[in-house]
Amino acid sequence: MSSTIIKLGDPLMQESGSQPSSKLSMAATPTINTLAQRLVEFDTLIDALEYAADGATGYNFYDAKGELRSVLSYNTLKHNALSAARRLSGLGLARGDRVALIADTSPEFIELFFACRYAGLVPFAMPIPVNLGSHAIYVRQLRSMLESGQASIAIANVDYFGFIEEAAEGLNIDSLQWIGTPGQLNKLPEVDTVFQPSLPEETAYLQFTSGSTRMPRGVVITEHALMCNLRGIVRNGLKVRATDRCASWLPFYHDMGLVGLVLSPMAAQLSVDYLATRDFAIRPLQWLKLISRNRCTIAFSQPFGLKLCSLRVRESDLKDLDLSCWRAAGIGAEMIRPEILRNFADKFSAAGFDERAFLPCYGLAESTLAVSFSNISQGVMSLRVDTKTLVEKKMAVRVQAEGRKFNEFVNCGRPLPGHTVKIVDENGQELPQMMVGSILVKGGSIMTGYFNNHEETAKTLKPGGWLDTGDIGFILDGDLYITGRRTDVIIVNGRNIRAQDIEELAEQQPEVRSREASAFGISGADDATIVVLVVECRLTSVEERQSLINRLQQMVYMAFGVNCLVELVPPHTLPRTSSGKLSRSAARQGFLQRAKMTDQISVAVHSGDR
Repeated sequence: MSSTIIKLGDPLMQESGSQPSSKLSMAATPTINTLAQRLVEFDTLIDALEYAADGATGYNFYDAKGELRSVLSYNTLKHNALSAARRLSGLGLARGDRVALIADTSPEFIELFFACRYAGLVPFAMPIPVNLGSHAIYVRQLRSMLESGQASIAIANVDYFGFIEEAAEGLNIDSLQWIGTPGQLNKLPEVDTVFQPSLPEETAYLQFTSGSTRMPRGVVITEHALMCNLRGIVRNGLKVRATDRCASWLPFYHDMGLVGLVLSPMAAQLSVDYLATRDFAIRPLQWLKLISRNRCTIAFSQPFGLKLCSLRVRESDLKDLDLSCWRAAGIGAEMIRPEILRNFADKFSAAGFDERAFLPCYGLAESTLAVSFSNISQGVMSLRVDTKTLVEKKMAVRVQAEGRKFNEFVNCGRPLPGHTVKIVDENGQELPQMMVGSILVKGGSIMTGYFNNHEETAKTLKPGGWLDTGDIGFILDGDLYITGRRTDVIIVNGRNIRAQDIEELAEQQPEVRSREASAFGISGADDATIVVLVVECRLTSVEERQSLINRLQQMVYMAFGVNCLVELVPPHTLPRTSSGKLSRSAARQGFLQRAKMTDQISVAVHSGDR
């Protein structure tokens, strides 16, 4: 590796020219623009920014107390990005070279992302640590992304520079030439150059998958695919208006955070108010206060974010909130559990929240972001299907009788214009409606492949331009329902059991918190599938722990007719992806490492003693 490692100077140095000199002079960008709205009528991202920069709207960044700490208008973004692009150009990079950016919720990340596009470089966002987990695991994750993305430059702010510097040591690539901070980049000379315009067929960026079921891979998204998806989101999914304003806590390294709440608003010239993901986790109601105070109309969340708000709210908080402005409460990025949405609507109806604002949608990084949206202003439409028929026949049949066990699935709507969804069986044959199978997508938003990974690309992109999403579901009257991921189905004696169903069953126990149970299958000594349930547990008494194990095993057997191995682990043990979702594949790997030997697993299954 030939690299120039720039060592940090003063750690308190000013890291960005976009920071205002005085909070007293700061004001958030307005909702109503000075510019006629154009809804993604552009061929490239830079075309969109060039237009948005002539208006008054932009990005606003708030701290954990809800105070405005930084403002980045689209006009300022354009000028700062051009300045950074001239500095990047002095590093001798070729067009299309990759730039790794640790994506904290800051103006600097956005400026650098657009600087790359001005300079003809390909940015990719890397995560910040999700929690206080292993330092070594995070560094290993960064190193894997730097290698997979063949990065030529890596940039991180002062808080994360030590991690990226450590990750760069011992890299198995020759491409990395420079690592530093935004402040160090600002000290490099600007090169006087005329930038070549972006072309629709060029790569706009790489989006690393979250790695919930396998190792992260760099999804290649072209300018054409990006603009196609942005048009679908803005015009059809959200039906954006000139009076809209957005609010977000979603991380910038996640496709829903980056495409949905950074790039989409800019391409429609909307203002956005940001709360950092970590600040949201500590004070989730600050997000709702932002929506209320700034009269935001569009805000998306993963379901667990809404659950966190519901858990933290007190009756006294409601009188200070007015959520009647919120017309598009987008829900996605993980399985949508209707009871979470019902509980949220229940809690916040007193604050003016209208449950018809819920906007379930479905998407994935391999399709840039969005695949389908439910009808706006319709709220949540769901279907209760018979569990027995679903498991035994892979068929979604409406529950007809009281007392029958059922699964409830949310309607995720219809594909964006120019996109098609079909459901296929194991042989690739298209299935009729209500039959559960693999979800395939075709359209202009589809990736060109995984960067430098032909094998995985060939597995995912099928003949005829179809993308195998890895998800399973069914279609009813043209609407898509997601039932899970193919890799999360545990097959026991020919029966298909969803890992989510086992996890949700475990969460019914008072000792088990939401998102702290992971279910998966392993092979026993006789190659029979064993169901494993790993649960984070705070109990210390041997008797209480054994009681919980016994209850969980009994519940699983009563619900699914299978034996289950239950392992109790300390809090914060279960591995998570960069977006905070549980990684069942990593949980399975960790379990097998702890079990060490197959005969230990067999003994544990029969004794139930872990």
